Amino acid sequence: MTEFRRSNLHSGAPWETQVAYSRAVRVGRFIAVSGSAAVDEGGQLVGEGDMYAQARQCIEVITAALERAGARLSDVVRTRIFVTDIERWDEVGRAHREAFAEVMPATSMVEVKRLIDPRMLVEIEADAIIGDD
Repeated sequence: MTEFRRSNLHSGAPWETQVAYSRAVRVGRFIAVSGSAAVDEGGQLVGEGDMYAQARQCIEVITAALERAGARLSDVVRTRIFVTDIERWDEVGRAHREAFAEVMPATSMVEVKRLIDPRMLVEIEADAIIGDD
């Protein structure tokens, strides 16, 4: 039986210690990236009122987490997108397409009542599997 080492990766966001979660968890070749919101390295919201800009920042947060775990966006096999206004799905869809057009991961987009900060319009999760190459 193969045993896989678990690595918990943290970004330093205050919610990680308050809620007790990791930005990403890697077990073997599998990486799960937690819901990522549109915040910069200082914890400040990026793109207030702009769903497209927030989605792009979410993907930047995911990219950084994947890189810390030894992966790339091209390793992503699934995303989950949470939006506060599904009528604006195309704004998020455009940002997702720009990042994942070549990858085409499985995905879901669902409307939620609210995110942890009421100014946040979108949050994205990602799962990745690092290839054998």
